[in-house]
Amino acid sequence: MFKGMKWLFIGLMATALLIVSVSAGSATDLTMYYPVAVGGPLTKVVDGIVDDFMRQNPDVKVKAIYAGNYNDARIKALAALRSGQPAQLSVMFSIDIYELIEQDAIVAFDDVVETAEEKAWLDSFYPTLMENGRTAGKTWGIPFQRSTIVMYYNKDAFRAAGLDPEAPPATWEELVSVGKKLTKADGSQWGAMIPSTGYPYWMFGALTMQNGQVLMSGNGDTTYFDHPAVVEALQFWKDLGETHRIMPKGTIEWGTLRQNFLEGKTAIMWHSTGNLTAVKKNAKFDFGVAMLPASKRRGTPTGGGNFYIFKKTSPAERKAAMRLIKFMTSPESSAEWSMKTGYMGVSPAAYQTPKLKDYVKDFPYAAVARDQLEYATAELSTYQTGRVRKGLDDAIQAALTGSKTPRAALGEAQSQADRLLKQYR
Repeated sequence: MFKGMKWLFIGLMATALLIVSVSAGSATDLTMYYPVAVGGPLTKVVDGIVDDFMRQNPDVKVKAIYAGNYNDARIKALAALRSGQPAQLSVMFSIDIYELIEQDAIVAFDDVVETAEEKAWLDSFYPTLMENGRTAGKTWGIPFQRSTIVMYYNKDAFRAAGLDPEAPPATWEELVSVGKKLTKADGSQWGAMIPSTGYPYWMFGALTMQNGQVLMSGNGDTTYFDHPAVVEALQFWKDLGETHRIMPKGTIEWGTLRQNFLEGKTAIMWHSTGNLTAVKKNAKFDFGVAMLPASKRRGTPTGGGNFYIFKKTSPAERKAAMRLIKFMTSPESSAEWSMKTGYMGVSPAAYQTPKLKDYVKDFPYAAVARDQLEYATAELSTYQTGRVRKGLDDAIQAALTGSKTPRAALGEAQSQADRLLKQYR
C-alpha cells in the first residue's frame, strides 16, 4: 500500500514538474524600451500598467527599460537590434517613423493584425494623432505618450496685474499686450516664456501653424522652412524677447521652464500637456491651462511617442507585443495614463470611460490638449529626420540669439533640407 502511494506521489510530482516546465517554456519574453522625456512619476505609472498586464496575461513577461529622452530610447533600441539582443517593441518619437522604415527596423501593424476586431482597432485612435504614425498606406506607429503644446498661466499673477484670470490671451496681439502687463521691471517675473532648447522645432511648429503654414509635406520629402509665413513666425518669436520684451532674450531652457513657472518667474509658459499633472500637484498658486493663441488661426503640432514593433521578432513575440500595446492603449489604461500624467487619452473612447469623464468634469484643463486636436497638425517628420530637424533647431537658435536674421537662418536650413531630401523625391 505504502509502495503504491509512494509511486503515486512520485507520479503526481513528475506531472506537476512537467506542467511547470511547459508553462515556463510557453512564456513569451518581451523587452520594451521606454523614454522619459518629461518630469513626473512616469516610470511608476508605466510599471503599474505593465504589472496589470502581466497579471492578466501570465504567459507574457515584460521587461521595461527606461532610456532617458526620445533620442536616447531610439539610439539604445537600435543599438540593441544591431548587437543581436534586440527588444521586441519600444515607445519612440512619433517623428522617427521615416528613419525606422528606412533602416528596415520596424514592421507595419497592418502585417501583424489578423482579426476584424484588430483591424478596426487601428482606426480607433484620434486621426490627428495617427498622422505621425501612417505613411505609404500603412500604419507603423500606435499613439501612446502623446501631447500637444498648451499654454499654462498663473491666475494669481493675472489678478495682481489687473487682468481677468479667466481670459488668457487668445491671439498673438493679446499675448504681447497681456505679457507687457505681466512683466515686472525688476526682472523677477516675465510675461511669457517659450522654450527654445530641447525641442525648439516643436514650439516653432506651433507658431508656424498659427501663422497658417506647416513645416513639411505629408510624405516626408519636402520642407517649407523658407516660406514667408515661416520666416514671419520666427521673427515674431524673436520680437517677443527683443522688441516687446515680455520674455528673456536669447534661448530659454526646456528642462527648467516648468520650475520657473512654478516659482513665479514667468506668468505664462508654453509647454507639453505632459507636464499637466506635475503642475497640478506642485503649483502653490491658482493656475489655468488654455489653447495656444492664434495669428491667422490657432495651431499646435501633436507631439510625443508611438509604439513600434521591431522587425526582428518571432510571430509569437509580435502577437504578444500586440496584446501589450492593445492593453496599454485600451480606453481604461489610456484614461488612467492621462489622469496620472497629463498626456492625452489617445482615443475618443478613453474620454468616455466613467473615470476620465468624472476627472475632466472636476478638472476641465485635462481636456484642453484633446480639444486642441481640432487645430493640430503633425509634428515635423521627414526622411533624414535627425539631420533635418537639427538644421531647423540651429536656425531657430541662431535667430533668437541674434547671430543670424530669421530669413537667413531659415534659408540655410531649407537649403540643407533640400540637399538631404532630394534623393527621396
